Amino acid sequence: MTTTLITGANKGLGFETARRLVAAGHTVYVGSRDAERGRRAAARLGARSVQLDVTDDASVAAAVRTVEAGGGLDVLVNNAGIEARGPHNEVAGAADVTADMMREVFETNVFGPVRVTHAFLPLLRRSAAPVVVNVSSGLASLTHVTEPGHPASAYPGVAYPASKTAVNMVTAQYAKAFPEMRINAVEPGFTSTDLNGNTGTQTVQEGADIIVRMARLTPDGPTGTFTDTSGPLPW
Repeated sequence: MTTTLITGANKGLGFETARRLVAAGHTVYVGSRDAERGRRAAARLGARSVQLDVTDDASVAAAVRTVEAGGGLDVLVNNAGIEARGPHNEVAGAADVTADMMREVFETNVFGPVRVTHAFLPLLRRSAAPVVVNVSSGLASLTHVTEPGHPASAYPGVAYPASKTAVNMVTAQYAKAFPEMRINAVEPGFTSTDLNGNTGTQTVQEGADIIVRMARLTPDGPTGTFTDTSGPLPW
């Protein structure tokens, strides 16, 4: 039985990923900052819930104890993420972004996955087929963001794409350090979720496809990659 933990799984892409992995036979922990929302989501899915705030060391440590007591961990999906938006759902561009905005986004989007991955490494290293999926973004691609005419180049925000570019580097370095694991970054696509004010053009079902695919990798699968449903993306 494969045991999977998904951060930020009480709604959106995390919830849909959990639903699909439960259907595939995984034992899934729904990680949620709000314990009650997590319990409700897990009950709907036939999953387990664990309170998990990726910005809080004590919360993460308690989640490790819960998952270890439940039998261990095979797959970690670092899904929890935020985007800096203003009161009218506008993205903070280069003229408006502040260090505090950057710090808040990085705390969840970069330091969160590092905190969670580091804490769960001992459990993952005991697994026969450990997998880590870091949910990134097409906006992380320096190639695409600097390519005139590419949709990613039109995005004016600073904090969110910078955080996801950092996630990609973290992914590459972890993959090299732990060759026995499958550690990859994925681009779900512009999916309609609360993160973007539900402005995305894809459904969560479409967005979760690549997350689910990479969460189900076998030990001979790829590692150290940045991919979407069509294949590898340029860094």
